[in-house]
Order: sequence, then structure tokens, then C-alpha cells
Amino acid sequence: MSDGRDRDDTDRNEIDRDEAADVDYDAVVVGGGPAGCSAAVFLAREGVEVAVFDRGRSSIARCAHLGNYLGFPAGLDVETVYGLIHDHVERAGGELVDDLIESVDPIESGEQRGDDAAETRFRVTPQEGEPVTARRVVAATRYDGEYLRGLDDDAAMFEAHDHGGETHEHFDREYADPDGTTPVDGLYVASPSEAAQQAITAAGRGARVARRVVTDARIADGWWPAAAEGVDWVRREAEREEEWADRDRWVEWFDERHADAPVDPDAERFARVREAAIDAALSAYVDADEAEARASEGRRALADHLDPDALVDAHGAEALLDAMDDEDVAAYAEEAR
Repeated sequence: MSDGRDRDDTDRNEIDRDEAADVDYDAVVVGGGPAGCSAAVFLAREGVEVAVFDRGRSSIARCAHLGNYLGFPAGLDVETVYGLIHDHVERAGGELVDDLIESVDPIESGEQRGDDAAETRFRVTPQEGEPVTARRVVAATRYDGEYLRGLDDDAAMFEAHDHGGETHEHFDREYADPDGTTPVDGLYVASPSEAAQQAITAAGRGARVARRVVTDARIADGWWPAAAEGVDWVRREAEREEEWADRDRWVEWFDERHADAPVDPDAERFARVREAAIDAALSAYVDADEAEARASEGRRALADHLDPDALVDAHGAEALLDAMDDEDVAAYAEEAR
């Protein structure tokens, strides 16, 4: 469930990157279709420094029209979808790179984090630009997966089949687990998968994989699994009971919930994770003014991707005015005076 938080609102939830200066990105997403962009949005909103490499060859581009994408009753053209999902990535804080990835190679690290777990690193080489380094890679494109060769045994990653008397190989859709994890530490697969058959299920798959990436990144930073799993949504402040406005109440709640945590409750690590988790919980509440401001910004962002000329040509100027929010029309008229 998305909450529409801006990039600035995620600062208190950022995954600790004090030692991240030696890599270009926390995560690189290969593919800018629904799966890749959905993953990137969830990652960026959690403070993960993420780049999406895309050259506009997503399989969604082959569609004449999307009719099953929830929230658009009459369907949506592919160009508008592409513009919307890429805008979403950038608004969330992700970076879009217009390039194809040719290879992903592991890098020997040897560097240790506080919990003595070695970090995985990859060198990601694009077709035209300079190679970049990343802690994690999310494969989110349906093309052949050749760029992943060498990360694992080919027999494990690829399936062979006969066609026209010749043997062909393609990436095994069952190579990754349902949450996107693979036998290769730091490599996740959002696509190809069975979910890639529809744009809306592909987007859901990308979100699920990103949640797994965030959880794993937190665990690498000292969180334990039960604390690392989070929920990304916003709640109305008015619905919060008075007792939960007190931070001490949240401390009690956390200590009770994690009484059996594999970490000493008196340890600095426990306190650090607790503070970060409580910060995340408290930041999820917004007052009525903030909720309305976000709703207005969301409508404006959607309007930015509409073609008013096309709407007028097809349905007349009256249809364009009917589609606009009355308050936005009045505000625009006031500014134009």
C-alpha cells in the first residue's frame, strides 16, 4: 500500500549508508517497466540510493493499450503509463539512466559491517556509459537475461529447449523465489517471472521484491528479521489514539514485541534499531492539512501527463473542464488575474 510520501519524508527511515561511499548505488534495477519502476519506487522511498537502467525496450511497449491496470476504467495508452511510472521513480528519489546493461559481475569486497556480515557488491556494465558499482541488483526485464551469465551456474539460471531443430536457452522463470531472492547473494529477480504476463501483476511483483531488498539491507545493518519487516503507508493523525502520541508508549510496545529478539535489550544495537523503527512508525501519521496537500499534489502530477489538446479534440472543451478539480480551476484563475 503506497502512502505518497515525498523523498524528504523518508530521511528518518533511511538505511544506514555511512560506509556506502565506496559504491555508486545501494541498488541497481535493470529494466524500467512496471516491475522495475515499482521496485525502484519502494526502494527510493525507504532511502535506498537506486538507479533504474532502461532504454525503452520494456515488453509493455509492445502493447497497443492497457485495459487491466487498476484505477483507469477506460484503460490507458502505453506512452502515458511509461511517463507516469518514470515520473514516479524520479519523484521518489530514484535515478533513471537511459542505457542497456550488458553484464553484471561480482566484486571481491572483504569489507565487514557491524554484524560481521560481508557485503555483496557488483560491477554493472552498461552498453554505452561507464560501469557502476552497486550493493544489490534487481533484474526486472524480460529480455534474455544474458547480462546475468557468470553470476551462477548456467544450468541453474537458464533452461534449454529445442525449437526448429536448434537448442535455445532462456532465463529460468523459477530461478528466483517468490520474494525475488536467488542463490546469488544480493541478486534479486522481479522479471522474468509468471507475474510479468500482466502490467499490474508485474508492478506487484516489483513491489514485493523491493520489500525483500529493504528487509535484507536492514538485516545487513544490524536489524533482526522480525524488526526489519516494515509497512509502507500513511495513516490519518486523527485516528491515532492519544496514548500513541507519547514516544515512551512506542518504546514499551517495541520492547514487548521484541522481548525474544536475538539481541540483548540493553545493547546499543537494540537501542539503535528501536529508535529507527519508532521514527518510521511515527512518520507514518499525517494531519488533515498534510493529507490534503498530498492529495492535491497527486492530482497535479497526474494532470501533468494528460494531453489537454487530445481531450478537447475527442470530447470538447467542456469535457476537459469537467475532468479538472474545481478548486484547482479556481486557484488557477485567481493566479492568472
